[in-house]
Amino acid sequence: MSLLKSYLFVFSLILTINTVLAQKRKTIITEKPSLIIGIVIEGMRYDYIYKYWDNFNENGFKKIIDKGTLCKNANYNYFLTQTAPGITTIATGCEPTFHGIVSDYWYQRIKNNSTYSVFNTKVKTTGTNIDIYPFAPSNILTTTFSDELKLFNNNKSKVIGISINPESAVLSAGHLGNYAYWLDDISGNWITSSYYCDSLPKWVNKFNNKKIPDVYVNREWLPLLSTNKYRDGEKSGKSKEIGFSSDNKFAKRIARHNNKNNPYSSLKATPYATTLTKDFAISTIINENLGKDKYTDYLSIDFSSTSNVSKYCGVNSIELEDMYIRLDRDLGHLLNFINETIGLHNVLIYLTSDHGTSYNPEELKTHNLPSGVFNSDRAIMVLRTYMNAIYGQGKWVKAYHNKQIYLNRNLIEDTKLNLSEVQDVVSKFILQFNGVSNTITSSVMDKTHFNTGMFSYMQNSYNQKRSGDIFINLEPGWVENNKNSTFANSAYKYDTHVPLIWYGWQIKKGSISNLINIEDIAPTISNLLEIPLPNGCTGKIIEDLY
Repeated sequence: MSLLKSYLFVFSLILTINTVLAQKRKTIITEKPSLIIGIVIEGMRYDYIYKYWDNFNENGFKKIIDKGTLCKNANYNYFLTQTAPGITTIATGCEPTFHGIVSDYWYQRIKNNSTYSVFNTKVKTTGTNIDIYPFAPSNILTTTFSDELKLFNNNKSKVIGISINPESAVLSAGHLGNYAYWLDDISGNWITSSYYCDSLPKWVNKFNNKKIPDVYVNREWLPLLSTNKYRDGEKSGKSKEIGFSSDNKFAKRIARHNNKNNPYSSLKATPYATTLTKDFAISTIINENLGKDKYTDYLSIDFSSTSNVSKYCGVNSIELEDMYIRLDRDLGHLLNFINETIGLHNVLIYLTSDHGTSYNPEELKTHNLPSGVFNSDRAIMVLRTYMNAIYGQGKWVKAYHNKQIYLNRNLIEDTKLNLSEVQDVVSKFILQFNGVSNTITSSVMDKTHFNTGMFSYMQNSYNQKRSGDIFINLEPGWVENNKNSTFANSAYKYDTHVPLIWYGWQIKKGSISNLINIEDIAPTISNLLEIPLPNGCTGKIIEDLY
């Protein structure tokens, strides 16, 4: 009996020693972060942190803010605040004028059509039989910090971008990304393009074969909390765009059958898309062994359904608040997984957004606040009539796109008119319309450098090859005519001021109130990793993080 007790004592002692050693290994901070995780929450205004704070739990937003560094005054400093420019600015550390992704779509003068920011006809879709996703990062004109990381490590680091939206996944992974995955509206599968691989990895096929989206599209989206606990009480959104029920109650049936051509598209405006993205990100970390060797890996996780709910339901809707409460739970689950598998002290996390969001002009009007809707179609129709009257009959305006007017430069040249003078005439004419605050021509931006003010933001969005002849800035509170409840695409604070939170590896607890531009993220990471800055970088290193 005493011999048995001795064996038990020795066995217990071994277990204790192993446990202590395991805990010690787990708390050893690596010289460089094993993994960098960039979390982008699309359309998240800075004030949402405090607006929804009381309904957040302790393991998500509250955890990374209380234990990390919150940058209270982080902003985009350019004019066209959209998803593609935002994601690329984070990755490259420079403004659209340098990285070239001036908007989600832009007009091509030579081809006389609009192109998608990640469209590339030289690649094919991987993971689906329908080749409608020829996407690649080729339109980025500079390197990203993850490109520089891979160059520095001789391609030893892994770089992966994940989002239900292709532009977010592709642009965040940069030119040298190993993979970029997005959700296929038709099959509900995670797919990619031949830019990355000719066939999906086995583990991705295994994940897709679980058919998780099929479960989600047949669910009702019910409130997570009792109605009286939401900040906006009984107020709900007014959307018929994403398969919501016709009686407009909160209980939203996703109704896959409403869109037979793209049966899973309605999923993208629900919290289930967020959970699906989080689960796929966890599977990526496991199956790609991210953060498991001496070379720092990078994973970008973009949650885009938040922006879709905001567009369709509005900034002050219960649906949007419920969306963020559920996202907070998903974030907590993700953080717990990272801590258990890699250790949060070995992972550098930053959380931010691609842009903010405006209020609905109609809602602002109910509070007697200045706002309105600019009817661009009518403005361009009147402009064409005006130009025919002063210059003669002709198609003087080639296109209007993203608050920009593209003139027919060939016609102007053939009629021996001076381009800058015609631009100036058009600029002054458009300035007369209600809701227009400023206009500026490409000729002026080519010759003048603006350091501050609205013209500097407009210039930061301007690229000589991809931008229009005239930029139009609307007054605060005004948006272009569109079918959405809210919109983002201005240089005003509601569109530019976003959260920026740092957490994990060597990050101090605290906050920074100084002005920080979002292009400061890339050089800050490069500095932490001691690698070269992206080659077009204009951002500055954020001090006092560690």
